[in-house]
Amino acid sequence: MKTLASLFKKNIREYGMLIALVMIMVFFQWKTGGILMKPINITNLVLQNSYIIIMALGMLIVIVAGWIDLSVGSVAAVIGAVAAVLMVRLDVNWVVTFMISLLAGALIGAFQGYWIAYAKIPAFIVTLAGMLVFRGLTLVILNGEAVGPFPVGFQKLSSGFIPDFFNYDGLHLTTIVIGGLLSIILIFMDIKNRKNQQKYGFDVTPFYFFIIKNIVITGAIMGLCFLMASYKGLPNVLVILVILIAFYGFITSKTTLGRRIYAMGGNEKAARLSGVNSPRLLFYTFVNMGVLSALAGMIVAARLNVATPKAGDGFELDVIAACYIGGASASGGIGKIIGAVVGAFLIGVMNNGMSILGIGIDWQQAIKGLVLLLAVYFDVYNKNKSI
Repeated sequence: MKTLASLFKKNIREYGMLIALVMIMVFFQWKTGGILMKPINITNLVLQNSYIIIMALGMLIVIVAGWIDLSVGSVAAVIGAVAAVLMVRLDVNWVVTFMISLLAGALIGAFQGYWIAYAKIPAFIVTLAGMLVFRGLTLVILNGEAVGPFPVGFQKLSSGFIPDFFNYDGLHLTTIVIGGLLSIILIFMDIKNRKNQQKYGFDVTPFYFFIIKNIVITGAIMGLCFLMASYKGLPNVLVILVILIAFYGFITSKTTLGRRIYAMGGNEKAARLSGVNSPRLLFYTFVNMGVLSALAGMIVAARLNVATPKAGDGFELDVIAACYIGGASASGGIGKIIGAVVGAFLIGVMNNGMSILGIGIDWQQAIKGLVLLLAVYFDVYNKNKSI
């Protein structure tokens, strides 16, 4: 049976960042006079950071594999430009445009993945070149102009909300029901996982901690759903996020593919000797990153209702920072999906809170840079301490 101290020590990055997120939210809730946790601001917080979280899911896998991708912001921009031209100038149906754009993202990822995995050019160089190439192509495709507006169906990808099937006045009951169902599913999965650990003789968390953890998680989910239900309900993009987080969480923690990615990042030579096809796995890692960047680019365009040459500028910094702040190791092999999500929300809350307080973008960038530096130092310090 694990003690609470040993549990925290083993998961210090994950729990530490979660505690930091809560503390930062409490701080900004106090400093903004309660504005941070208002339903409309919570909804805006989700909408503003959805594309960062989406790209962070792919970036985490790239970082765990031992590499980096500097081109994600430019890829998001060029895909947004492609989607805009298809819908506005060529009058292509938005659903067809959506599928073409995802395919284009996959091809971009494959292009970069080939040079990294098979031509053995460092990912830093390839994706740095990609950042420049795709930013230039964005300007070419848009001809230096903003292109929009988009069809309503495409706009709802980012700005739409799920319908309320109960039509209850003043409260979006469908959101409350979804929150309750999600809480039940998570509790059931946690109970099942605990029983499996006990069955095979693994250490489990103390029962009181197990109960407290599920109460806190359920309370957080239901609290968030109640706040959103008192506004317009769950945004469509949040539903997309939950599905993606669940999917990538399953892939990285429950499948052979996930274990191979971690093995490759931890020791690529040993993984290859164990039968892992490292080049192919690395190639598909960047294809996946391209698809998620494309999805993020369309969500950005849908939210703004226009594609601009400057879209996605600096996104790569927030995405990479989210992964490192959330517990990913700079040397590869370590990191969790939920950590990347926590890291992305931490950056989002900081951005949102500082903007409400009127702190300039210059100081915002400086503060985020210091947070990133401290997060990586924390990783290096703990790694050296364990040696």
